[in-house]
Amino acid sequence: MSARALTGCRHRLALDTAASGADPDPGMALRVEAASVFRASVRDRMAGLTVIEPGEGAVTRTLDALARGADRVWGGVLPTAHGRRGHSELLIRVADGYVPVIVVNHKVSDPGAGATTSPLDRWAPAPDETVRVRQHRGDQMRLAHLTRMLQDAGHASSSLLGGSVGVDGARIVVHEIGPLLPQYDERFADRRAVLAGTSGTEPVRVAECRRCPWWPQCESVLAAQRDVSLVADGRSAPGLRAAGVTTVDQLAEYAGPQPEDVPVPIADLRAMARAWRDGQVLVRRTPEVRVRRADVEVDVDMESYQEYGAYLWGTWLRRDGVDEGYRPFATWEPVPTRDEARSFAAFWAFLMDRRAEAHAAGKTFAAYCYSQNAENKWLLASADRFAGEPGIPTRRAVEEFIASPEWVDMFDAVGDAFLSLEGRGLKKVAPVAGFHWRDAEAGGEASMLWYRVGVGIDPGFGDEDRAAQRERILAYNEDDVKATAALREFMSSERVNALPVVGD
Repeated sequence: MSARALTGCRHRLALDTAASGADPDPGMALRVEAASVFRASVRDRMAGLTVIEPGEGAVTRTLDALARGADRVWGGVLPTAHGRRGHSELLIRVADGYVPVIVVNHKVSDPGAGATTSPLDRWAPAPDETVRVRQHRGDQMRLAHLTRMLQDAGHASSSLLGGSVGVDGARIVVHEIGPLLPQYDERFADRRAVLAGTSGTEPVRVAECRRCPWWPQCESVLAAQRDVSLVADGRSAPGLRAAGVTTVDQLAEYAGPQPEDVPVPIADLRAMARAWRDGQVLVRRTPEVRVRRADVEVDVDMESYQEYGAYLWGTWLRRDGVDEGYRPFATWEPVPTRDEARSFAAFWAFLMDRRAEAHAAGKTFAAYCYSQNAENKWLLASADRFAGEPGIPTRRAVEEFIASPEWVDMFDAVGDAFLSLEGRGLKKVAPVAGFHWRDAEAGGEASMLWYRVGVGIDPGFGDEDRAAQRERILAYNEDDVKATAALREFMSSERVNALPVVGD
């Protein structure tokens, strides 16, 4: 059993095991490919590695490297024992053995203090007052899994430490593995029993359900039971069950105190239960919904391909209440490409020109995106990568803009204004405002598949096929920026008052 089976839904693990011949998930394949690209970029910045090539004999080559005391082993595949299998991106030799370090395509730290970190080029753990650890259950379980495998192989360090390198690739965040091992052992035994069919499972709604192919099947079971997890997420449902609240109907009429181990205010949960019962998706937090508006508004949506680059910046312009339409700034050369500099510079000029025109006319200006993490990442990365090229802003200019009140995240605005039964994803929320995408298959992962055809990464397609997929991407991008504009218009209109309020 790999570490992947240790986290996530027990019921999905059982269903996946029973349906071992199921079709592969193309979205998962893209995420795996993106993670592989990122790991290779980290590997290429490290020196002094003993690299274990994958394939037949990798376990033997790994054990040989560990036996001769190699300092830093990349891609080590450890021997299977006690049902465990797995590999570590990096195994670092310390005084009495090895510590595992994993490289992951997500954040492992946040600005703050209290973390212990080590430089990438050597193992030297020390307190770091610039970051705090971002807890990630999957990373913790994988490090515990690898520690047990190193112990099985006789190469574990008694320090019981491990590390993770996240998307910033700047440091190794150090983790204490010892305290995790009892929980890991319990989880490992439980998941082995699920795989063996000796421990039963049943549906329950968790965050993973949003991407799970089994969700329609599970949803029908939970809806028939009116299960409380349909409105209370995985953080709150266990505490509600412990308080005797097992159905949506019980939650809708609950009049008791805040149950223990339920982090979400019970008033919010009760409101969502009543909304579910009444067929509503959104509930207003307060009677008056507020969202920032401006005389000149530009909606922005960026499309990127994995970690290679941002190939499209789409915009929707509205001035003085009049929509002026969609304008894309794209490169159709496969990223990474220097042509990104041209398209990004043109986008930035368009955005800043509209801002300057508004200011000069004494008008207000705002640019909007939906969940700014991706846009901010590529705004800054593009400024860094193409620094000095014509039209490219400085990093400081980008930082000042995204920190200003003129850069508005509609994802946050929705969270401030509403409770949502189905999460705050744009495709869940915008239909409440009456907006619908033209392409039923539109989505981030689908667009990456279209992009591969559109720029010729996937062979076997002709010019017409490539042109069709490019147009499909542009239509999807246009609908995304129009959706954020439509959502903002809805939030500013009388129509929003038809939604229930938490206190009702």
